[in-house]
Amino acid sequence: MAHVHVILNQKGGVGKSTLAVNLAAVTADVLGAGNPSDGQPPVVAVSIDPQGSAVWWSERVGDGLPFDFVQAHDDLDGLAALARIPSAQHVFVDTPGWLDLAESSGEDPLGKGAAADALRAVLSNAHDVIVPIEPEPLGFQPTQRTIERVVKPRGLPYRVVINNWDPRDGKADLEQTRAFVEAQGWPLARTVVRHYKLHTRASADGLVVTQYGANRVALQAREDFFRLALEVGLAAIPAPARRSTGAKTKAAAKTPAQAKTPAQAKTPAQAQRKAPAQAKTPAQAKAPKQAPKRAPKQARAQAAGKSKGAQNTQTSQNTPGAQNTQTAQATQGAQRSAQAKTTKRATNAKSTKKVNV
Repeated sequence: MAHVHVILNQKGGVGKSTLAVNLAAVTADVLGAGNPSDGQPPVVAVSIDPQGSAVWWSERVGDGLPFDFVQAHDDLDGLAALARIPSAQHVFVDTPGWLDLAESSGEDPLGKGAAADALRAVLSNAHDVIVPIEPEPLGFQPTQRTIERVVKPRGLPYRVVINNWDPRDGKADLEQTRAFVEAQGWPLARTVVRHYKLHTRASADGLVVTQYGANRVALQAREDFFRLALEVGLAAIPAPARRSTGAKTKAAAKTPAQAKTPAQAKTPAQAQRKAPAQAKTPAQAKAPKQAPKRAPKQARAQAAGKSKGAQNTQTSQNTPGAQNTQTAQATQGAQRSAQAKTTKRATNAKSTKKVNV
């Protein structure tokens, strides 16, 4: 069953067509293209406004329109079955810009005529009502009549949306409108739809809000409608796909306990008992193999040290300084030996002379 949203206000020119078309566009953008088998999108926009402004807009968009559009102001049977449109999830209804409300409290406030009959058929299928109001005092009384005499007596959920506020005008009118709505005790949407030239030109340019260009102003204009759609609960979350019992995989059939990994299934006590064995480092694991090799390495290191000491001693002896020292010592020894021989010869000569005398 489709969810039927009616955009309603007795006053004309408050942006009902703009809200209906652009809310349908962003909802269709969120939900996608619908069921590819039948080619029917999940969003439908319906107009019961005999002026047909939304019709002209949809024709300007052409094949790029992301939702179905129907002009049904004279189709009472079809309006009575809006919630049963095949494949539709959301239906947005644009209503006439003026309602001839009866003055007498005992009469039907919608009055008589084709427009009144169409609106009664739509409200009999509505799930909620969106009431746009512009930030100007002229719209306060028509909005009050619409809510108090049409919406509330039918027990329909509703929400007031401040539409077409121009930030360049300041916040005085905006705050005044908020204060009026809150004083009536009406539910007020937090999202304020700002005034942009893009919105007023969109119908002539053949665009909906999701087709605006990629610039700062366009992104801000698009943001207002996405936020409003989320706020009133239009972006529905798709239901999870159903699976048959026979199609369940083994992994899906496992219980949470069975699906746990070995590491996750371990208890803290088991983890603590296994911690010492797991805590061994690679160096500790190789320690027994390296232990017998320590003594030979030390012995070789000591022998290498002695060898290096001997080599250093020999090297120091072979240096030029050491060689000079050895040469000097040999010279002195030769001189002493020569002197000793000379002294011995002289002594022998003296002794020979004495014997001859």
